[in-house]
Amino acid sequence: MTSLAPSTAKKLGLVIDLDICVGCHACAVACKEWNDGGEFGPLPDADPYGAEPLGVWFNRVHSYEVEPTQKNQPAMTVHFPRSCLHCETPDCVTVCPTGASYKRAEDGIVLVDEDKCIGCKLCSWACPYGAREYSEVRGVMQKCTLCVDRIYNESFEEVDRQPACVMACPTRARHFGDLGDPDSTVSKLVAERGGYDLMPEMGYKPVNKYLPPRPRRDGCGSTPKPTSDEKTDFSTASPLLRWIDKVLSR
Repeated sequence: MTSLAPSTAKKLGLVIDLDICVGCHACAVACKEWNDGGEFGPLPDADPYGAEPLGVWFNRVHSYEVEPTQKNQPAMTVHFPRSCLHCETPDCVTVCPTGASYKRAEDGIVLVDEDKCIGCKLCSWACPYGAREYSEVRGVMQKCTLCVDRIYNESFEEVDRQPACVMACPTRARHFGDLGDPDSTVSKLVAERGGYDLMPEMGYKPVNKYLPPRPRRDGCGSTPKPTSDEKTDFSTASPLLRWIDKVLSR
C-alpha cells in the first residue's frame, strides 16, 4: 500500500460558490477539452451518442431541487459541481497497491501515475466522493489534476495559470488558490461565506471547499413591489435614457 507524503503548508485547491453556479457545464467542457489533449489525456469516450454512453470526465455537474427550510422561502435548484477534492488524508492513495496514486508534498495535489496503475479500482472504491474515473479504453484510473500542467506552465501569463474550469466559469463561481494560507484570497472567501467541507464526517479533510447557497426570497418581504401605476422618474436621467423611455412609453 502507498504511504502519504508529509504534509506541507501549501494546499492548492478550489472554492466553489453554489450560490452563483448556474449549472452551465462550462467547467466540465473546458476541463475535458484541456485534459483530453494535455499531459494527463486523452479522456476517451465510448459510444457517446448511443443508448449507454460511457466516458471519462474529471468534472461533473449535478442539479438538485432543495426544499425550503422556512415557510416563506421557495424551493430552489442547486447546481453541484463534483471533482476530486484533493483530500489531506485520502484513502484513495493509501489503498493503492502499486503507488500509482500519490499526493504531492509540495502543494497537496493528488495525482495518478498511469504508468504504475493496473486498473484494480481500489482507489475508486475508497473514494466516498465518486471522484475517480476508470477508463474502459485505457484500463487505468484518471482524475482531476487541478490542471497541474497548466498552473505551473511558465509559458502562460500569470493570470492564465489557473485550472481550465476556473478560467471558463462565466459567473466566477469557481476560485483557485492556496487554502493552506489563511491570508490568501480563497481562504478569506471561505471564512467570510462559511465555506464547508463535503462530508466532513468521513475524516478525509478535503482541501476543496464549497460556499453555501443563500436563501432565496419569494417577493413577500418588507420592500413592496412597485405597482403597475408607478413610474420611474427619468427627469434627471441622461438624454439617451429619456429618449428610450419616451419611445417605450408610446
